[in-house]
Amino acid sequence: MARQERAIRTRRMILETAAQMFNDLGYEASTIGELIDRVHITRGGLYFHFTSKEELARAVLAEAVTFEGLTPQALKLQECADLTLLLAVRVPREPLLRSSISLAVDPKARAMFGTRWPDWVSVVADLLHEAQQRGELLCHVDPAVTARLLVGAWTGVALVSETLPDRDLPEEIAHLLALMLPNIAIPGVLAKLDTSPRRAEHLLEQVRAAPGGAVEPDTATR
Repeated sequence: MARQERAIRTRRMILETAAQMFNDLGYEASTIGELIDRVHITRGGLYFHFTSKEELARAVLAEAVTFEGLTPQALKLQECADLTLLLAVRVPREPLLRSSISLAVDPKARAMFGTRWPDWVSVVADLLHEAQQRGELLCHVDPAVTARLLVGAWTGVALVSETLPDRDLPEEIAHLLALMLPNIAIPGVLAKLDTSPRRAEHLLEQVRAAPGGAVEPDTATR
């Protein structure tokens, strides 16, 4: 059991280091030799877990769709907003999530592996469809179209924010939501939504502090 746990930790360390390498150097310039130097592992030890750079990139992308911190809410539109805010907090801190974006905008990597953007669009579209069924959206809103635009806008804001000084991604995403939500939410729902840039920090703290990572739905703003 101890050996298995050690192997799991080693695999995770390799994957996170590879993700940081892709972020630092780009996919094409990244090499197995550079990864070995960063991890301080033998080539055989690395190949026990991952046999190629391509396999590492696929493993990074496999973990790109993640929902840590997201909890059930009375309003599905709140869950949708929470998801965007949570990612805004986590992406700058977590190499795996950042790397999934850098691989997606790297032409060679994208041609080889695709992206997880379609999966994110599907997740957001499902949340918006549920919100529509519950009467939370304005009658003209198309969940599929809105999901594509929201995911595209979120990604663009994240990429641009990296190049600008003193830009806080959660605050930028909160501004994005402030522009978008009045155009899709009915007024009664809009008034109840919490899009504070610090809301995601609170959600993450709740989940990480709770036994088993489970918390009760947040009804404080209802």
